[in-house]
Amino acid sequence: MTKRPTLATLAAALFALALLHAPARAQEEVTVILDWFVNPNHAPLVVAKEGGYFERAGLDVELVAPADPSAPPRLVAAGRGDIAIDYQPDLMLQISEGLPLVRFGTLVATPLNALIALDDGPIATLGDLEGKRIGYSVASIQQAYLDAMLASVGLTSDDVTLVNVNFNLVTALMAGQVDAVIDGYRNFELTQLETEGRPGIIFFPEEHGVPLYDELIYVAHEDRRDDPMLARFLKAVEEATVFLTNHPHEAETMFLAAYPDLDDHLNRTAYDLTLPRYARRPAALDRGRYARFAAFLVEAGLIESAPPVDDYAVAPTW
Repeated sequence: MTKRPTLATLAAALFALALLHAPARAQEEVTVILDWFVNPNHAPLVVAKEGGYFERAGLDVELVAPADPSAPPRLVAAGRGDIAIDYQPDLMLQISEGLPLVRFGTLVATPLNALIALDDGPIATLGDLEGKRIGYSVASIQQAYLDAMLASVGLTSDDVTLVNVNFNLVTALMAGQVDAVIDGYRNFELTQLETEGRPGIIFFPEEHGVPLYDELIYVAHEDRRDDPMLARFLKAVEEATVFLTNHPHEAETMFLAAYPDLDDHLNRTAYDLTLPRYARRPAALDRGRYARFAAFLVEAGLIESAPPVDDYAVAPTW
């Protein structure tokens, strides 16, 4: 005997049919202004986009490389972008300048900056920097890093000569213009030196007097600190980072398929070196870490006072 459909069954069928023919949910457009050109530091974002994680979160995300790497947070503060990739140390300076920004997530959860010298050069220990030339790109927080590192071995900036080499750190080091460089990234410049046949040695700021900090963070305009879009964005990034962690080779293939010009030894090696540094819990906020680094900047004379962490940092939940 054929069973007649009940009213509940008919209602469920009609609802499913309506869903089938319903228009797709409009995707919310989100512009993310990167800190620099696309590189392996941004792999979680690229995987979130290429792997459909953003789309499933209802987001249409555009990744934009800036013409000026100092511009992203200022553009977001001016309402000309939704999210910027920023640096935790720089955020402290930007807040002290009055920029209306809020940190809402972390991309790279450890420092990348380092002091680098040539393996066959005159620097074997930090103490060997006395009387030597140190190259730098931007005279700002890097000076505070260097002062702390020198102080850890009883030296001061008066014991070294600082040389502005702009962004030609590797070239200046290999050419002998300087004996060491501050501002180089441990996952890039060190690999560049190796590729050129001039391996380097590295000194980590966080092991020589500089407090730990998050290298790359996500910031938005202060007015959007409670915007649910930020939580959806981070949820997608977290899911993509889990995939990247569990399936690093598949994620690398996805990343390089999106940006084939990065398929070379430098970027493949940088990808491998950065894997353990991506924030597995991008929304998590270590308030103590932020407070300690702010106090370090106050002591260095780069900011006058440290505001409460909750004034400029949030941890979205979903």
